[in-house]
Amino acid sequence: MVTAVDRPLAIIAGGGSIPRRVADAALLDGRKVLIIGIDGEADSRIADYPHGWFKWGNIGHLENLLAEHGTRDVVLVGGVKTRPDFRRLKLDFRTIRILPEILSIVVDGDNTVLTGAIRFIEKRGYSVIGAHEIAPDLVAEAGAVTRNVPRSAQLDDAKTAMNAARSIGLLDAGQASVVVNGRVVALEAAEGTDAMLRRVAELRDGGRLKWSGRAGALAKCPKPQQDLRVDMPTIGPQTVDTVAAAGLAGIAIESGRVMIVDREETKRRAEAAGLFIFAFPETGEAT
Repeated sequence: MVTAVDRPLAIIAGGGSIPRRVADAALLDGRKVLIIGIDGEADSRIADYPHGWFKWGNIGHLENLLAEHGTRDVVLVGGVKTRPDFRRLKLDFRTIRILPEILSIVVDGDNTVLTGAIRFIEKRGYSVIGAHEIAPDLVAEAGAVTRNVPRSAQLDDAKTAMNAARSIGLLDAGQASVVVNGRVVALEAAEGTDAMLRRVAELRDGGRLKWSGRAGALAKCPKPQQDLRVDMPTIGPQTVDTVAAAGLAGIAIESGRVMIVDREETKRRAEAAGLFIFAFPETGEAT
């Protein structure tokens, strides 16, 4: 019987370190791995692994790489900073043939693009697998992630922030919130988590928000409609730095559903700053 370990894995890689983390986990499990870097996006260090490159507009080359690797399992992971403009790219014949299908995917918002990318790949007989399914340590189990644990009042703020984040997720409005001393002081919208945290810091510096020492928490969780195979919320060292700069006491995430980028460095910075990182169970209200 063929098991997952016997199936070659292809990792279509955007920017950042996570594609390499996924490759390491797959190789440790004995899987044959190929990282296919998106030109202009993927980290050059994927060259340390079996790898290839493809450019936007060269879908035929991508399909050839997948076929040569003999895989039907694909992970899509890593940041993509630039949305391709297929009208200005040099297209191969395969891309030209399916261009209407591609354009129907990229013209809408990010959620539509990601959903369309999954549909595009699965339509061609591949299985899209989440990075966290290959490398489970990218996400946290329920409980304290850091040696620092939240005190009672901080945990209460973290619970309220998590429930607020889940509520705005239902509205497709954002993924994160900040609560300090029982008060919701910020809800994430289109600006993103880091910009929301900078806004909290500015409000505190300007005297609009007041508390002594470190207090409150950032909470982050996915929206219900997000497909976590390709669109999982993340925290990382930059998140820790902005939380610390805002004067907060810690970070709450949803276990199994928020990715920790550069986990050891994230933990190190949090512990050095006296912050906690705590993971609540996946479903229901934070308790």
